[in-house]
Amino acid sequence: MKEYRGGCHCDLVQVTYRTALEPGRWPLRHDGCSFCRKHGVVATSDPNGEVVFAFGNGMRERRYRFGTRTADFLICGECGVFVAAVMETAGGARAVINARVLSGVTLDFGSVTVMSLEGESAEERQMRRSRNWTPVRDLTYRAALMP
Repeated sequence: MKEYRGGCHCDLVQVTYRTALEPGRWPLRHDGCSFCRKHGVVATSDPNGEVVFAFGNGMRERRYRFGTRTADFLICGECGVFVAAVMETAGGARAVINARVLSGVTLDFGSVTVMSLEGESAEERQMRRSRNWTPVRDLTYRAALMP
């Protein structure tokens, strides 16, 4: 697997994304919801990869939930950049990352698939995310998500 790193603008929320997929084969998605539209999100994930989060000292990350309230949207409390969404599943935490926060990787943002997830039930959404999102390998972060 290759490793790609990135984070928010002020670098307090860092992400390491590991995937065997070449960047040209990454599924780049925009779901058209008002949150993603307003943040310019282009999401990516690899169910066979892994993601690790690191938080800077004094990090004031914000976790925002909306809609079905099934995922935490990680937003840096300092610079306001949306980094990823994370959800707990029976198999552990899963995440989708905002591909725009990754450094040193060239992506074709003209090939983004626009999706509409309107009408998807909370159960359908959780099943889709469990199937498609990337496993989170940082145990400290996973523990912090649990109620």
